[in-house]
Amino acid sequence: MDGHRELSVGGSGHANILPFRNHCGYSSTVIMVTTDWVGMIGITGASGALGRATAEVVLRSVEPREVVLVTRRPAALDELAALGAHVRHADFDEPHTVKAAFAGVERLLLISTDNVGSRLDQHRAAIDAAVVAGVSYVAYTSVPAPVTDNPAVVVADHALTERALVESGLAWTMLRNHLYAHLQLQGIQNAAATGKLFTNIGDGAAAFVTRDDCAAAAAAVLTRRGHENTALEISGPEAVGARQLVDLAQEIRGDSVELVHVDDEDLAAGLLAAGLPEPAVQLVTSFGAATRGGFLEHVTTAVRDLTRREPARFADVVRALSAV
Repeated sequence: MDGHRELSVGGSGHANILPFRNHCGYSSTVIMVTTDWVGMIGITGASGALGRATAEVVLRSVEPREVVLVTRRPAALDELAALGAHVRHADFDEPHTVKAAFAGVERLLLISTDNVGSRLDQHRAAIDAAVVAGVSYVAYTSVPAPVTDNPAVVVADHALTERALVESGLAWTMLRNHLYAHLQLQGIQNAAATGKLFTNIGDGAAAFVTRDDCAAAAAAVLTRRGHENTALEISGPEAVGARQLVDLAQEIRGDSVELVHVDDEDLAAGLLAAGLPEPAVQLVTSFGAATRGGFLEHVTTAVRDLTRREPARFADVVRALSAV
């Protein structure tokens, strides 16, 4: 192993090969990326939004030949392959492809798949393949408070995946990512357009975080030791409640917006009437219930501790995206 490496973005070395790209459209900067790890790093779901964002951060501090990008759509990563990263096809529903894709990987980011309710078998297959392939460490993208009382419909998949990872014998880090800030924009804009914000979060609050901050945190645990066998909540810098959502809607509208508290059933009925598919309705409604129950309000310093910069504030993200 060589010693600690430090590269300034835009400075010498390969750190300036890949310019910083913000994936959510708001202003952000990366000052420094560091690593004390030399060895093959793998990222699953690398052609997805979080996987691609994480890969780009990792490639600022790790030689491309030390990075394996695992995806069902290799052609989507041609740009990163051209830099020298290894792009490998794998499908979690075809375990033999996963074992081959993980060959030589020592530290792996396992990004949860989007098959809510049926992804546990996929995750278990990936963990089993990692063990067989000789992977030593897996970071997994989970959810805050994966406990029985949490009503969010995603909790069971994540809790059981976490258990499988702990029982695998691999070193691990649980990255319990809070809800993405940019996904709240549509609801705020709808409230601005109609003059009413309907919500089932009651007096609860959520510590919304940006996808870019989640990516930077994931890159940090992949490239720096010291986070093994720990669970980290990746949150924004503040918990946001219904009143703050209304205030942002009023900024966009330029007039008052009424806050309307509804129960889970009425919110679900309204979302269905608006044309949202049933699975999405269940997801949104259950996250609202989880927020109301206090499961998403915990603010941590994990982003700052891992990345050495402050996480983006929710209001700043919404204002920037609204101006696009």
